Amino acid sequence: MTWSIIARDDSTGQFGIAVATRFFAVGARVPHIAAGLGGIATQALVNPYYGIDGLKLLREGRSPRDIVETLIAADSGHESRQLHILDASGRVAAHTGRDCVDWCGHVEGNGFSIAGNMLAGPRVLDDTAQAYITGQRVPFAQRLIAAMRSGEAAGGDKRGRQSAALMIYGDEEWSALDLRVDDHTDPLAELERLERISRERWVHFRKYLPTRQNPAGITDRKTIDAGIEADIADQK
Repeated sequence: MTWSIIARDDSTGQFGIAVATRFFAVGARVPHIAAGLGGIATQALVNPYYGIDGLKLLREGRSPRDIVETLIAADSGHESRQLHILDASGRVAAHTGRDCVDWCGHVEGNGFSIAGNMLAGPRVLDDTAQAYITGQRVPFAQRLIAAMRSGEAAGGDKRGRQSAALMIYGDEEWSALDLRVDDHTDPLAELERLERISRERWVHFRKYLPTRQNPAGITDRKTIDAGIEADIADQK
């Protein structure tokens, strides 16, 4: 009942997942990312433990194909589920159960994986992929949203629209960006608006937060404010 893209940005090493559906709060259950290691999307009749346990297996160094086989072997309901994984080496694995609702399927490319079910047709995934491929010069978050909007223009979820989400991780264990539109008449447009708002201050502020290399981060408010204002000025 969903389609999603998992991708790794070549220029930054960030992992991102964008997802949309005609269902409430898709961002609460579908996307899962382990910083620096890979991403997992669990959808159709979603199994949250595909994401939870799948990330544990990624951290253990297991391959995407091994992870998929391990997860579905432990789940008697796997024929009603869809799952796809991308790791830091660019390896992709996917599972679409035979009881998932048509149209359903998966495509993969260089540094990305796209999967969906209950879609208007295969063009949803094909157009999502093509937009992502041709958007190489677009900043990563915007590129992911633009790809999803192309898929939506091709029909998207055949039931309509309700929620969308965007999750991006860099080197840290906390997200660089985590945006959710839980209930909206045009969720991808709203997601695009939220991403635009994030560039006003959040993307400049986040570099002052604690990191593993700098556990205290920057706490001097004058330094933070001056740095943010300088970054904003540079963008104009």
